[in-house]
Parts: sequence; C-alpha cells; structure tokens
Amino acid sequence: MTKALDRTGQGPVGTPVNRSRANLARLLRAELRWIYRRPRTLVVLGVLAVIPVILGVALTLVDSPGPPDGGDGAGLVTAAAGNALVLPIAALAMAMSLLLPMTTAMSGADAIAGEQAHGTLRSWLLAPVSRGRLLFVKAFGVATFALSATALMAFTGVLTGLVINGSGSMFTLSGTTLGLPAALLKVAIAVGWVALQLWAVGAVALAISSWTEHPMVVLASVLGGIIVFSVLSLLDALSWLHPFLLNSSWTSIADVLRDPMPTGALAEGALRAGCYIAIGLSLAYARLSTKDG
Repeated sequence: MTKALDRTGQGPVGTPVNRSRANLARLLRAELRWIYRRPRTLVVLGVLAVIPVILGVALTLVDSPGPPDGGDGAGLVTAAAGNALVLPIAALAMAMSLLLPMTTAMSGADAIAGEQAHGTLRSWLLAPVSRGRLLFVKAFGVATFALSATALMAFTGVLTGLVINGSGSMFTLSGTTLGLPAALLKVAIAVGWVALQLWAVGAVALAISSWTEHPMVVLASVLGGIIVFSVLSLLDALSWLHPFLLNSSWTSIADVLRDPMPTGALAEGALRAGCYIAIGLSLAYARLSTKDG
C-alpha cells in the first residue's frame, strides 16, 4: 500500500528524507499544487475572471461613452465603452485599487502564517529545506498566483471586448487605431506591470506573515496600509512622501493606452515596486532565518 507523503511531497510522513531529494523543481510543483487545489483560490480566480465580463456588459447598457481620455480608474471605465483595447486595462485598473492587492495579500498570508496556524509548515522544516529555499518557494507561489490572476482578468477582458465591440474597436487614448497584435502587446505590458506591483504587495505580505501565525493580521495590515497610502497620496502637503508610497504610480497604468506610450511614470512605478520586493523579502528572510520551529 502506498504511504502518505509529507507536505513537500518528499517522502512518507514521519520518516527522514535524504537531503539530496529535496530538489527545487519538486518543491515548486508541490507549492503550486497546494495553491491551486485550494477551493478559495479557484473561487477568487473565478470572481476576478467575471469582473471584466460584467464591466463590458454594463458598459453596453449605458449610452455615455465620453471622450477617450482619463488617467484614473473612472476615466478608463468611461473610455472603455465601445473600446475593446481599453476594457481589459480598465478592469485591471479598477481591481488594482483594492481587489487585486487583497487577493495577493491573502495568498501571502496563507503562504507562511496560514500554514503555520494549521501546522502544515512544520513538514517543510522537517524536510531538508533551508529557510532561504523555503522563502523562495513561497515567494514563487505568491508571484505565480498574482500573475495568473492578472493574466486571467486581462484574458477575459480581451475576449469580452472582442465579442461585444469587435476587432475594429482597438482605439488608444490618443485616438489612434491599433491592430490586434499591437493591442495585445499593450495588454501584455499592462499585465506585466500590474503583476510587478502585486509582487511588491505579496513581498510585504510575506514579511508580515513571517512574524505572525494569524493570516487575518496579515490581510488587515496590508489592506490598512494600502488605504493609508491612498489617503496620504491625496494630501499635497505630504508631496515629499509620495515617491515612497507603493500605490502612488498605480494610476499611471493608463499610460499604456497612449500612443506613443510615455514610460517615465511606468518606470518609476516599476522601480518602486522592485524596492518594495527587495525590502519585503529581506525582512521575511531575516525573520525566518532567526525563527525557531
């Protein structure tokens, strides 16, 4: 009879495992199976996939498309009426304000704090897995989930836009018309940029997750921080602080829809997200490397 494997898929529960068998590829596969077999992961992905569809259908019921401009979420939603190119990016901009960061924070909370609360993290520590490799595997899982959520929203947004408006409605915010390959390239750039911002949120969530056994603490901390950052970004008196706020460049996703595409704000947002990723993962590693049990 086949014996049950431990959490990492390395060997039977309760038996020592040869260190050479704990290869990275197997650990990554085990982590991805663990993530995508959770029912709530599938539910979250399903909800995110439906958002662009609902947005596209709702926009067909209103007769106020407005001018093709606007840099914030509301402006993009207005411009998405009758525009198959703007629709997927408008959906990403809407979800990026709170929903996508919340789901990424949830994934980061489950990665360490959630498993520690349920006792499943101990199997990682019993297996021949170093703390640095453990963090890499968890960060890879969170990053993969964030990228899949973003790509899924863009995919359903593109399909919805093409079904409702057709392939001849690929208009940029600058008024130029794009072919399908050029439009898909812009959507892919938006997906990569949004995923990078979410990876920064996930890195912060992992850092907090390494300090607590309660996933709700991680989720509340990340969402609270995003809300506070959003409020601070509205205060002109604190303009000196804005370059340090993670979400201060999130509205610049609209630049992807301009022709030619300005890259200043997008590059600044990418650099800021990279700094958050480095700091968040460094703090998580510092905590895990000194944490007992």
